[in-house]
Amino acid sequence: MASFLLKDVRVFDGENIIDNGCVLVENGKITKVSSSSIDYSGTTFSKSGHTVLPGLIDVHIHADKGNEVALPQSLRFGVTTVCDMHNEWHNIEKLRKQMEGGDCADLKTTSFAATIDQGWPIPVVTAHDKSEETMAEIATWPKLVTPEDAKKYVADRVAEGVDYIKLMHESGTVMGAQFNKPSVELQKAIVDQAHKEGLMVVAHATCLADTLVVLEAGVDGLTHCLIDQPPNEKLIAAYKKNDAHCNPTLSAMGSGTTEGQKMQEKFAHDARVKHLIGDQDRQQMCMCMAFAKHTGASFQHAFETVRQLKANGVPILCGSDAAGPAVGTAYGLSVHLELALFVNECGFTPAEALRSATSLPAQRFKFADRGRIQEGLRADLMLVEGNPLENIDHTLDLRGVWSEGRLSSAYKNNF
Repeated sequence: MASFLLKDVRVFDGENIIDNGCVLVENGKITKVSSSSIDYSGTTFSKSGHTVLPGLIDVHIHADKGNEVALPQSLRFGVTTVCDMHNEWHNIEKLRKQMEGGDCADLKTTSFAATIDQGWPIPVVTAHDKSEETMAEIATWPKLVTPEDAKKYVADRVAEGVDYIKLMHESGTVMGAQFNKPSVELQKAIVDQAHKEGLMVVAHATCLADTLVVLEAGVDGLTHCLIDQPPNEKLIAAYKKNDAHCNPTLSAMGSGTTEGQKMQEKFAHDARVKHLIGDQDRQQMCMCMAFAKHTGASFQHAFETVRQLKANGVPILCGSDAAGPAVGTAYGLSVHLELALFVNECGFTPAEALRSATSLPAQRFKFADRGRIQEGLRADLMLVEGNPLENIDHTLDLRGVWSEGRLSSAYKNNF
């Protein structure tokens, strides 16, 4: 693994700022961080006018069908860790095989989410894709019914070595539809069993009623935020009772209502990212899922929910919901859009937004070896020109990305 010294750089360590400092990496680990010079005789890079940050963590993607673009493209955009939130186990194995070749973001997983027969996301997947391959994959998904099913489901995930458990609780409200959804008893049984195994539980919900139900079941976090109506005191109290976090996936919600399209297009066509994303993925980011366009759902409800949750001390985590079928999103790039929305629409300072994608998700998901620029942790680093702590737009002025001290090939000509 590579060893090098970055000096004369601004350092955001995930919590604090060093205006002019140094970071020493040895054998893929951060071994020293200092506001003064570090004595080192090896490879040294002086990057005045640049900022080094922890590699970003996207707490919500779907690398569907083992999407070979997901991990390398995420890395090119400074996202060194991604959390897959529902995937077939053979696809997880395929992705891990891809990681052996390097140049990929690290992968965390729940494997199969806790799905039920004809529940989310089966109706939306089959509405657009009834191919033999897709139907065969859906046939392998859990079809949970009873508390005993819940115990076996969790046991199977523990055997796979998953990092967390994901619930699905989608009534179809924001889509003007009615979908099968799990019983409260089933959800509580999964949460209780997962907690006994030391696993955190997060849940999909997109409307107020569904969100309140899964919070009552005891989940530790939500993987979306509601868009059907404004937040209320009951919602805030439910989050606080659980000490739950929210990953609002604003990018995906804006694609769902179509209100985010202009900003999606702006990011997709930013001249700074042309070499980091393929034409097909760029075109996909300019489209909209539009699943909530005609139901009265609003992007503004999402913004207001995030504002109120943040004001009441609820942790907000950065995650994109990027996926192959999720038009309006792009692996890696959508994280930068998410950060911009936090700052420009939800009242975050740039430092607060950057914490939401570095130290805070590492803390919530108990990823103890990353999320900070700190001695002993993985050398997952992102170097940008300029100061994103003053202007969040500078996160796209990417000049270097390292995973465990290995430089992404997209930046080999910069060093």
